[in-house]
Amino acid sequence: MRKQTEIPRKSIYRLSIYQRCLERLKDNGLETVSSSALAKAAGVKPTQLRKDLAHFGQFGTRGLGYNVQALAEVITGVLGTNSLQPVILVGVGNLGAALSRYGGFSKEGFEISAAFEADPERCAQVRVGVPVLPASEMVSYVRDHNVKMAILAVPAESAQAVANDLVGAGVQAILNFSPTVLKVPEHVIVNSVDLALELEQLSYFVK
Repeated sequence: MRKQTEIPRKSIYRLSIYQRCLERLKDNGLETVSSSALAKAAGVKPTQLRKDLAHFGQFGTRGLGYNVQALAEVITGVLGTNSLQPVILVGVGNLGAALSRYGGFSKEGFEISAAFEADPERCAQVRVGVPVLPASEMVSYVRDHNVKMAILAVPAESAQAVANDLVGAGVQAILNFSPTVLKVPEHVIVNSVDLALELEQLSYFVK
């Protein structure tokens, strides 16, 4: 298997899409799927699908296609979601609180183990499905629980400082909902979700 750093980031992203398609096929009782059918369900070309999977080995049988269960297990192992991964949430404002209640995380192999909030009043009052701890305890929690992933939902003006603390404590991947570009070391991965920016891009196509 190639080193993870040599695998295109977009290929990793598409693996998640393939996995969801395979889960739907399993739910529908299908045992095999052709590369063209799986590619169509994922919204890619069959050549792209085969190229992405080739990063991790040889799959499928000519004329029969892919075994749905077997391929799903391989992708789950590659993505590291074969067991629940602990994730922390930083910021429990309206967006953060909504994210903490989202049930899809556990379904995909992630567990928000704790949330952190800088506002003492909000920390005491907010009611979400996970423990809400003071932001001052975040660094020690990350280190003590070996947390490698975090969701950031704090105001833009504090996002970089929080990201610095997370990286310093050992976090290697951040899902950033703060409307700002984070500067992190090369070994840290940041996926940013700017909801307003996404709407802005969609508005171009609305006439």
